[in-house]
Amino acid sequence: MNILPVIMAGGSGTRLWPLSRKKYPKQFLNLTGDDSSTMLQDTLKRLDNLNTLPATLICNEDHRFIAAEQIRQLGLSLGQTGVSIILEPVGRNTAPAIALAAFHAIKNGADPLLLVLAADHDIRDSQEFCNVIESACDQALNGKLVTFGIVPNKPETGYGYIKRGDKEEGVGFKVDQFVEKPNLETAQQYLDSGEFYWNSGMFLFKASVYLDSLKEFAPDMFVACEQAMANIKNDLDFVRINEAAFKACPDDSIDYAVMEPLSSAEGSSKTVVVPLDVGWSDVGGFSALWDVKQKDNNNNALSGDVFTTDTKNCLIVADDKMITTVGVDNLVIISTKDAVLVAHKDKAQDVKNIVNQLKKQNRPEVDFHREVYRPWGSYDSIDRGERYQVKRITVKPGAKLSVQMHHHRAEHWVVVSGSAMVKKGDKDILLTENESIYLPVGVVHALHNPGVIDLELIEVQSGSYLGEDDIVRFEDVYGRV
Repeated sequence: MNILPVIMAGGSGTRLWPLSRKKYPKQFLNLTGDDSSTMLQDTLKRLDNLNTLPATLICNEDHRFIAAEQIRQLGLSLGQTGVSIILEPVGRNTAPAIALAAFHAIKNGADPLLLVLAADHDIRDSQEFCNVIESACDQALNGKLVTFGIVPNKPETGYGYIKRGDKEEGVGFKVDQFVEKPNLETAQQYLDSGEFYWNSGMFLFKASVYLDSLKEFAPDMFVACEQAMANIKNDLDFVRINEAAFKACPDDSIDYAVMEPLSSAEGSSKTVVVPLDVGWSDVGGFSALWDVKQKDNNNNALSGDVFTTDTKNCLIVADDKMITTVGVDNLVIISTKDAVLVAHKDKAQDVKNIVNQLKKQNRPEVDFHREVYRPWGSYDSIDRGERYQVKRITVKPGAKLSVQMHHHRAEHWVVVSGSAMVKKGDKDILLTENESIYLPVGVVHALHNPGVIDLELIEVQSGSYLGEDDIVRFEDVYGRV
């Protein structure tokens, strides 16, 4: 029995702004755990109690190096013998993404069970989760498409539901119906009946069974995904698909494309829902984040440098500065390096309205944190004016920035710690602590950390335009030319 985890990691998580942002969304953050693991890393570690093949990760171009680095931090290998990372050139929802993984899984004649998981779910009882997965394998091996329904503990209006039908031989129930997000009265009826589960978006089925079902109910999608995987290219640790073919693929979820039509087909008995009661949350907003975090005696979930007096039922996250509160109740207070959110907990889902306002004004805070991660390390924009910008740059040992030049800005680098090999025109110059170099506009340059510790430097940019798109790359070890 070969189980291949397929982890969907393409979401943008804007409902948790300013913690989660388009270029660094919630699946790559440590939001719920007591240790430093991110949600993606927790998803992978959760599988330690299962006997699985190396996972396949589906993510987009913007997040590829973040995902690869977080996988390496767990001591897992990447590539043909390790975790596969399939890059989506555009988002096309869950049904095509799973199809890419299924085609990739069967390419050498194999036909594993695909365990489809989201990278950004919180599950408290990992052992029970693995037990339920194992119990559902026989159903999947017998050609069933298994979905896992979360046993509800409240009348939730933010999730779709699955109504169970007759008991299956073995574990689970036939799927009677998928239903949309209900109003509160209907959700209470669902809860009282005991016949409905929250739709978790987790699945288990043979790769071939999924593709056969997709071919039957969404043939255009099947053909587009088949063509997209027909001529893949390996780029460093990533699998690149045929971009033109995938862009032509219809956009649809697995529920709409496969599970619902298959469940409602006359005489069909191929879909099975298996109940899952493991302390699950999709952490879809700040109220959900408050739910899953540990509370103090006043029911506050606190993170960072926080001091409170007469404060109750609050979620307070201090990223880089002290937060103090007096006499407040039921608030969400989030402080990051470049933004502060204050919201009533009951209205926190409306943060999307703030994000939309920022989008209309083309504010970079929608996409980026102040600290931005790159495959070679990171930079933190610590100060900015009309014609200057100051960054703190960290370059990992052995890492190299691209050979590049700028049309509109000059740069001055000051080494704080570590050593830097700087290419300036046709010269290579070694700098150590407290040494600096000036790079005029138009000069071809590059930066390499030849040492065994992080290189820390301060970069002062000056010029008429300081945007990140003023980079002309000539060479790049990360394939970004």
